[in-house]
Amino acid sequence: MSIEQALLSFAAIAALLTIVPGVDTVLVLRSAISQGRRYAFATAVGINTGAMTWGVAAAVGASALLAASEFAYTALRIAGAAYVIWLGVTMLWRSFRPADPTTTAGASQGAHVAVATGRLHGGLVLAWAKGLGTNLLNPKIGVFYIAMIPQFIPEGVSPWLMGVALAGVHNLLGLTWFALIIAGVHTARGRLQRPRYVRFVDRVCGTALVGFGASLALKSR
Repeated sequence: MSIEQALLSFAAIAALLTIVPGVDTVLVLRSAISQGRRYAFATAVGINTGAMTWGVAAAVGASALLAASEFAYTALRIAGAAYVIWLGVTMLWRSFRPADPTTTAGASQGAHVAVATGRLHGGLVLAWAKGLGTNLLNPKIGVFYIAMIPQFIPEGVSPWLMGVALAGVHNLLGLTWFALIIAGVHTARGRLQRPRYVRFVDRVCGTALVGFGASLALKSR
């Protein structure tokens, strides 16, 4: 198998994994609707940072620990499930709070206020961190990489460099998919950013995240 064949074959599998609805898609969709494009892209970059971290770990063999150690896998799985459930519960709690008149102004006005007070930058960092956390605390991502990457490393090619290249392909596909989601949401931005729609989205996404977290906690390998 040549390098080109390996990259294309892996891309086909990674594309299917990318478009299957999951925690990552829910987070980006919710962020795009309730916070806007910059926050959604920050979340997407965080998610892909986590994926690249797992890819590098798999390339150097670090994530093999998850495949070999039941304790390590279970500990990371429970931590990840708790994190995802916490995100979901937080969304649900916020959706049932009384609306604050000072925070329900138009998106443009809110953005200018955020920039003026320095909160926009902090919000983007938080959005990136949330995306990063969902992938770093998901052992299934590590197991996926450690199981798949060795199968797509041609003979005579550096495992580390090829592993990084394969993870990069996955990241490129992920960012493309998230960009399409964000662009689609942006076309209906005016209606979707109304307070009642934001609350509805938070309730749906919060419930979905709690479900994903519970499923992760209850499943074995």
